[in-house]
Amino acid sequence: MSDDVGSIEAIPWPNGPPPRRLLAIRMQAMGDVAITLPYICAVQRLLPDTLIDFVTLDQNRDLPRALRLFRHVDGLGGGRRERRQLFMAPLLLARLLTRRYDVVLDLQNNRVSRTIRRALAPRAWASFDRYSPLSAGERTRRTIAAAGFSLPRVEAALPLRDPSAGLAILQSAGWDRSSELVILSPAGAFPSRNWPLERYAEFATRWQRGRTAQFAVLGLANLHRKAGSLKAILGSRLLDLAGRTSPSEALSIVQRASLVLTEDCGLMHLAWISGVPTLALFGSSQHVWSTPLGQHTVCLHSGDLACGGCMDRTCRYGDVHCLNRYTADYVVERALALVERSSRLATKII
Repeated sequence: MSDDVGSIEAIPWPNGPPPRRLLAIRMQAMGDVAITLPYICAVQRLLPDTLIDFVTLDQNRDLPRALRLFRHVDGLGGGRRERRQLFMAPLLLARLLTRRYDVVLDLQNNRVSRTIRRALAPRAWASFDRYSPLSAGERTRRTIAAAGFSLPRVEAALPLRDPSAGLAILQSAGWDRSSELVILSPAGAFPSRNWPLERYAEFATRWQRGRTAQFAVLGLANLHRKAGSLKAILGSRLLDLAGRTSPSEALSIVQRASLVLTEDCGLMHLAWISGVPTLALFGSSQHVWSTPLGQHTVCLHSGDLACGGCMDRTCRYGDVHCLNRYTADYVVERALALVERSSRLATKII
């Protein structure tokens, strides 16, 4: 990819010795945080002697803390409300100022993160491009390049401190370890992002022809109803893990999967950044911003339609045609080709 960084606000790191301390800031939802992680891993490979810290919202700390990457992961209080975050920021800054960061990567670029970056007065910095019609991953790459660190490649691989996290939960739900694990995530936030639930059941039934597989619904507790409906059809082949895992446990389970079939949600990002074959079903979502990256992914999106990427919560035509047009047979065909292609890739590059 080209490192065209002309539109990004930055003061790049000068030639010479590498920085001693670098801080990356990314808040918002878990999926937004997840996208940044393989890129920061690539920074660490480029700068092996640089100490890297991370700032996110309190509720997102579990995920970056699970990685063998950061020296410190600091949480900002205040929930999702900017005014409360600004009120809590001085407590966070009191800790950050003692560390004397040489570089700050502001991968959020809102009023809160800019306040933190300016208070730290680093020698080099860059602010995330929030509006270009590029994927969040590519904009993250370009922000890092604007700070003076062009990444030769970014791998879809995350080193966990405890790779067995979540294993006990998976086994207690009935995973027999001899079956391949396929994760189903019907977790799109709105009806306009939901593939019909009966299609998931049809997909699972067809997938088992000639294969030995178990399927898991993994995510927030509000997926229990959907998991129950699928279990009524699939029986013991369906493992209901909804609401039973932390983000780090979910990441560990995802990394054991052969395939993740998912709508646009945080779990989708955990899958593709881990190098797991990921087939994403996008309805009203803007795929140019959120599509999973790499040859180990497929995104069936609505960008070919006049109404595509509408971002409406409910379909204006009442039929969610952008997703309903995909049959279970078609998705199985694309998924099988994806798994086969992914198995041939020695390293998953994004």
